[in-house]
Amino acid sequence: MGSSGEDGDYVNLNPDLKALRALTAETPEQSFTEVLTKVKELLSRKSMGDQRDLEKCKQGLYHGGILAYCSAALRFNPAKLEGGYASITQMADIISTCCVGIGSVRETEVFLHRFLPSVTENLLFLAHRLMNRALGDKGQIEMLRLFRKVFDSLSWLLRAYSHLIPSVLHSKHYESVQMNEDDEVSAVTLLMWYNLFRTNSAVVSEMGRKALSSVMDDVVYKMSSSSNPVIGSAATKMLLLMIEQHSQTLQLLHKHYKGLDDLVRKDWQGKGFDAALEQLMDRLQAEVPERDFQAKHSPEERARAACVIQAAWRAYQTRCRIKKLPRAVSVLQRSFRERRRRLQEETEKRRAEEELRHQVLLRRQRAIRQFRQRQLHLMEILPADQVARYLGELENRAALLIQRMWRGYRERQRFQKSRYQLRQHKAAVILQRAILRFLKRRRSQRNILAPWKGPGGLTDSRRTELRRQIEEHISLYPSSVASVEGTVELHEKAQSMLQQHLMTRASDRAQEQHRQALLAQINTDMELLLNAPSLKEATEEDAGLFLSRSTPVAVRARQSHNALLQSMRLPWWRMLGEESASQETLSHKDYDIEFESLYLGGQL
Repeated sequence: MGSSGEDGDYVNLNPDLKALRALTAETPEQSFTEVLTKVKELLSRKSMGDQRDLEKCKQGLYHGGILAYCSAALRFNPAKLEGGYASITQMADIISTCCVGIGSVRETEVFLHRFLPSVTENLLFLAHRLMNRALGDKGQIEMLRLFRKVFDSLSWLLRAYSHLIPSVLHSKHYESVQMNEDDEVSAVTLLMWYNLFRTNSAVVSEMGRKALSSVMDDVVYKMSSSSNPVIGSAATKMLLLMIEQHSQTLQLLHKHYKGLDDLVRKDWQGKGFDAALEQLMDRLQAEVPERDFQAKHSPEERARAACVIQAAWRAYQTRCRIKKLPRAVSVLQRSFRERRRRLQEETEKRRAEEELRHQVLLRRQRAIRQFRQRQLHLMEILPADQVARYLGELENRAALLIQRMWRGYRERQRFQKSRYQLRQHKAAVILQRAILRFLKRRRSQRNILAPWKGPGGLTDSRRTELRRQIEEHISLYPSSVASVEGTVELHEKAQSMLQQHLMTRASDRAQEQHRQALLAQINTDMELLLNAPSLKEATEEDAGLFLSRSTPVAVRARQSHNALLQSMRLPWWRMLGEESASQETLSHKDYDIEFESLYLGGQL
């Protein structure tokens, strides 16, 4: 309890640890670089002083949750971090350094059996990610260097805590690294185990039989499947070291790997490490019991050999399936990305349609609002005797629109009700048509099979009737064949008409172009009048749009405008009677025509 209180007081009193705790409480990926920098500076300062202060600093980092943040940071997305994989590798080195030599902490079981295995798993996850990047096309050398540094950090952690070795061997990320057949990756894993066994001789005896067999399987497999001298030398030295440190290693080799000495002699002799190779062969051949040779062909030995062969064959099949697995995973990922892309496109399309529908609704509401405002403005400037007529026209149009909509709705309802009857009628027509065709075919067949009858002769009365019909037809429809003189006259007439058309074609075309230009100008003026702002909101640029290049039109517009201003200054009751007919004002008839044209333009 006293140690826990001291650790809590140390965290609360140390301003650096308090600042780090505040940073880790914020968004993790954004504060990664700052946390990494401050932890490195803190450890560098404490390492220059007393060892007790460094130990307290490490304990404060653990109890303050900073080491837990560093462990979780090993799984961050490198693309969102400054420095990428290099920064995450530095964080892995820092957390392995802090976990070793931390001293006594509160809740030791939690630290040893929960926190440290999670740190180991995160380190292996980072190593697996670096291995995948190293096997790609870009940055292979840099990724391999970072991969070695991560395994150095893992080896530093396993030297101090050997109980983490089973966790490493059971990790799926380590199995992926272990099954990779790249020579660089295999050399890194073998060197890690060799350095671990060389620095701590008690590790081999503390590992247990199952963990030791797993490591030996990996070493012997890499030794038998690779031709790289670096891997062969590391595997040979590692087997010698394991045999020296643990007596059961040689028994396991004789039991599970018979013929290993012949394999070593055939594959690795003369590759540059013959001294270590001869020493391993002497150990393998010198300690073989005599009874093993006597019981060489016993049934138990045959069954065990069959099991070994089956295990090797299953391992080969598993490796082949694992090699094909990335292709299947890529197909699955491609189909998943395609489906996600389609869903995103459908969502974007639906969102665009909703946005377009909303914009159309807004434009429609804005147009209706502007139309209402123009109607109100026209009603304000209309004379009192024309307001009732205007409102009546609006009511009539609204009534016509309502009636049209109601009739359409009623007819649609009737059509829905009569659809079944219409379908029955169509079906009856089709059946009748088919039956009539069938009966017609039957009658034609009967006529073909009937005996031949010669044509009947014409009587005098029938012959007289036919002659009369022919004469009537000739009188009603005379022959169109003309004489030669008529044909020449018709040709000359056509030539004169064609010449006249060619002479007047240019003038007709110019008149048509002039007419089209006038219609375009009229349409432009109507659009300007409809979209014109009010007088309060009008600017000089808006007024310049209504200037005319024709002097008579400008004079007439000025007179109309002055007359309108004079009439607007008069009270409304003065406009009910006759108005003065001066030369500068408009007559009442012209005044009405002007307003009616404005009203009609607003309706367009």
